[in-house]
Amino acid sequence: MISANNVTLRIGKKALFEDVNIKFTEGNCYGLIGANGAGKSTFLKILSGQLESTKGDIAITPGQRLSFLQQDHFKYDAYTVLDTVIMGNERLYQVMKEKDALYAKEDFSDEDGIRASELETEFAEMNGWEAESDAAMLLNGLGVETELHYSMMADLNGNEKVKVLLAQALFGNPDILLLDEPTNHLDLDAIAWLEEFLINFENTVIVVSHDRYFLNKVCTHIADIDYAKIQLYTGNYDFWYESSQLLVKQMKEANKKKEEKIKELQEFISRFSANASKSKQATSRKRALEKIQLEEIKPSSRKYPYIDFRPDREIGNEVLQVEGLSKTIDGVKVLDNISFILGHDDKVAFVGSNELAKTTLFKILAGEMEPDEGTYKWGVTTSQSYFPKDNTQMFDSDDTIVDWLMPFSPEKDATYVRGFLGRMLFAGDDGVKKVRVLSGGEKVRVMLSKMMILGSNVLMLDEPTNHLDMESITALNNGLIKFPGVVLFASHDHQFVQTTANRIMEIMPNGALIDKITTYDEYLESDEMARKRQGVMKDMKEEED
Repeated sequence: MISANNVTLRIGKKALFEDVNIKFTEGNCYGLIGANGAGKSTFLKILSGQLESTKGDIAITPGQRLSFLQQDHFKYDAYTVLDTVIMGNERLYQVMKEKDALYAKEDFSDEDGIRASELETEFAEMNGWEAESDAAMLLNGLGVETELHYSMMADLNGNEKVKVLLAQALFGNPDILLLDEPTNHLDLDAIAWLEEFLINFENTVIVVSHDRYFLNKVCTHIADIDYAKIQLYTGNYDFWYESSQLLVKQMKEANKKKEEKIKELQEFISRFSANASKSKQATSRKRALEKIQLEEIKPSSRKYPYIDFRPDREIGNEVLQVEGLSKTIDGVKVLDNISFILGHDDKVAFVGSNELAKTTLFKILAGEMEPDEGTYKWGVTTSQSYFPKDNTQMFDSDDTIVDWLMPFSPEKDATYVRGFLGRMLFAGDDGVKKVRVLSGGEKVRVMLSKMMILGSNVLMLDEPTNHLDMESITALNNGLIKFPGVVLFASHDHQFVQTTANRIMEIMPNGALIDKITTYDEYLESDEMARKRQGVMKDMKEEED
C-alpha cells in the first residue's frame, strides 16, 4: 500500500493540490486523471520520491518495492536492452553485477567465496535465474523482437526505447507500479498486451493516461485531480464521468431548491416583519434563513475546446484514387503497391504497427513526398488539410500565434483569427505568444485552429491526440464524428478510432494493405483480418529464411 498524508504542493502562490489524503491499496488499478497542468505527473513524482512536497508525507508499506516508468529515453544508452529491463529491479541487478565481478577475478579468495555464496542465496530468493527469460517475455509481449534483446539501447529507435522502458517498469512483479502515459507511442497490439497484463496484475497500479478506452479496461478506481484536491471514485473512467456529472447536477439542483426557499423566506420576512401579529413567525423565519447554506460549487479546472470543422465546399463523389503506390526508405519497402479509392462518406483509420508507413503515406498524399512508383489523384471538388505527426519545423519561428495563423485565413483580420483561438482556449494576450515557446498541447491546438480556418473538406491527421489532454481529445473526437467531409487519420486511441472511423486500413510490416469497411472493434474480431495477418507474417518469415 502507498498513501499520501496531508500532501500539499505549492508552486509560487499557486497550490496544485492541498491537504491531499488518499490511500492506494493492493489489488487495485487507479487511473489518475485531471486537466493539463492539474499536477498528475507531478503527483506521481511525489509518490515515487522524485519530488518533495511542500507539506505532508508519503508512506509505503515496509518492504514493498516501488517501480515507475522512466521518461528519459537516453538514460540507458550505454546498456543492453536486457540489462535495461532487469534494472527495473535495482537490487537484483546489483547482485548480478557483483556476482559477475567476483567470478571474473583471477585471485578468487575465501572471502570472495563467502560473499559469492551470500549473493547466490539472495539471487535465488529474487528469482534471479528466471530474470533474463522474464525480461524477454515482457519485451516480446510488447513487440520488441528477440534479435534486439542484446542490442545496445543507443541503437534502438524512439518507439522501441519506449517499450523497453515500459518492460523495465513491469519487470520483477513490483508491489507498487507507477505509470505515466504508458500507451504513448505504443502500437495497438502492444497496448492490448499491456491491458491484459495490468488486468491480471495483482499488486497496486497508479496510471496516468489520456486513453479513455485504456482507463475503462484496466482501472478499478479513478483518482480525479480537480479543485486542488484528489477525489477517489470506485469504478472505471466512464463510471467516474457519470458520477462526477451527477454529483455536480445534484449540487446545482440542491442549491436551486435552497435559493427558492431563501427567496420565499425573504419575501415573508419583508412582508410581515413590521406586523405585530406576524412578528414571531418573521423572527422564526429569519433564524431558518440564517441556517440555509448553499453548496460551494467551485469552477472546475477542466476546459473543453470547441472544435468544429466546417468545410467551405461540399465534397463530390470523386475524392481520391490511389494506384500502385510504393515507397522504399533506407532500404526498407514501407509501401508496396498500395491501391484504394475513397468515397465521399469515408472516415478512414490507418492502424497497425507500421508507423513509418502510415506517416509516409500521409506525406505523399499531402504532396510533401514523392512515391517511388504509382500515382494518386484528388477529386476536383476536394480541398485538403494535413496535420503532421512531427510539427517541429512548422513552429520554428518567432511569429506570434495570430501572425502564424494569418496566412491561412480568408479574412486578414486579427479579430477573426482570435475568434478561432478563443474556441481553442487561447484567451486574452495568448495570441501574442511566440509559437516557438508553445507547449506540445498548445501547438496541437494551434494546428487544429489552422484546420478550422482553412475550411477544407478532407482532413488528414497523423496522431492528432498526442500531447492533448482528455478534454481536448473528447472535443476533437466529437468534432470529427460530426464533420461532414472525408477524414483520414492515424491514432493509438482505441475509443477515438472506434467512434470516428467507418473504414479501417492496416499497412502490414511488408508494406501490403488490408482494407475493410467496418468499425474498429469489428475489424479486430474479424477472422479474415487474423488470417491475412498470419499469411503476411508467414510470407515474410519464408522470405527471411
